[in-house]
Amino acid sequence: MQILLAEDDDGVAAALVEVLYDHGHVTRRVRYGRDVLTYHRSSDLLLLDLGLPDTDGLDVLRTLRAVSDMSVVVLTARGDERSVVRGLRLGADDYLVKPVRLAELLARIDAVTRRRAAKAASAVRTVRAGDVEVDLDARRVLVGGAEIELTAKEFAILAVLAGRAGTAVSREQLLDEVWGDASHTVSRSLDVHLTQVRAKLRRPELLTTIRGFGYRFGDHGS
Repeated sequence: MQILLAEDDDGVAAALVEVLYDHGHVTRRVRYGRDVLTYHRSSDLLLLDLGLPDTDGLDVLRTLRAVSDMSVVVLTARGDERSVVRGLRLGADDYLVKPVRLAELLARIDAVTRRRAAKAASAVRTVRAGDVEVDLDARRVLVGGAEIELTAKEFAILAVLAGRAGTAVSREQLLDEVWGDASHTVSRSLDVHLTQVRAKLRRPELLTTIRGFGYRFGDHGS
């Protein structure tokens, strides 16, 4: 597994990288919170220290959750109840307080990975909203029983939204998952592609713009 380790203590980081390597994991160690947002796309799981030198780890977690649902295990010396509760509510999959036994850390990583794998295996791969059907595996879209043609980028956008049908998806998360970039130029490209998707679906009520945030595919009851 590809693990991203955000840890500013060189000694702690070296020990973790070594034990993770011994158990078959490839680890990229970063020191700063800003680097988490740079490298998270190439990782399967984040080990996050909260006491980073440039920003609070909880702020990193909050920002990360706006663009990614990757597995996150907080590993920190901050063990007060308020921090633990905030970390879990902001989307951490697990929270461990230093010093932690390495065997326990490895077991927690395995448990988080198994839960994620089980969730992915049970995920619905064909999404239906009204008379629109999106087959995420076959990359086919049917409207009223007839297949419509989407470009690769148009389907990628629709797949992100359909994969979270009924849930609001932020512009930043959409840009991150489809382009891996949130620049002004790419943001304008998103608008153009969304216009084309709406035109081809011919079901404007199924693709809702949430002003100031992002978009939602389908209804809450779909």
